[in-house]
Amino acid sequence: MDPWLIWLIIAAVLAVAEILTLTAALGMLSAAALVTAGSAAVGLPLPFQFLVFTAVATVTLLFVRPVALRHMLPSQTARFGVDALVGKGAYVVSEVTGMGGRVRIDGEEWTARAFDETLVIPAGKTVDVIEISGATAIVYPRD
Repeated sequence: MDPWLIWLIIAAVLAVAEILTLTAALGMLSAAALVTAGSAAVGLPLPFQFLVFTAVATVTLLFVRPVALRHMLPSQTARFGVDALVGKGAYVVSEVTGMGGRVRIDGEEWTARAFDETLVIPAGKTVDVIEISGATAIVYPRD
């Protein structure tokens, strides 16, 4: 059997395995085997075929695979509802302690508690929303 045909079969097997696993690594190896099949068809000796396979596999795994993985993974989706409030700044309307208080987040008043129960945050300060627990904003002062 001709070497180019063997490389072509290897490329096909790796491509099928990539479709089943979606790792992007086997697809890169399949592409390397396909390029090697072309070099074997031209008449390159076997040791040089292995060099071609190694070089193409290394380049594709190091440079092409990370780009492919970025496109395969879902992008950061927008946060909605109370999840969108986490990380925002808030204005303290009435003193916030570990037991309670009130803050204004994006024009709406929320009940609030200090993240650190020993803190007392006076009215007029700016705080960061750390978490939303039910209808209560857990906040920490900006300093």
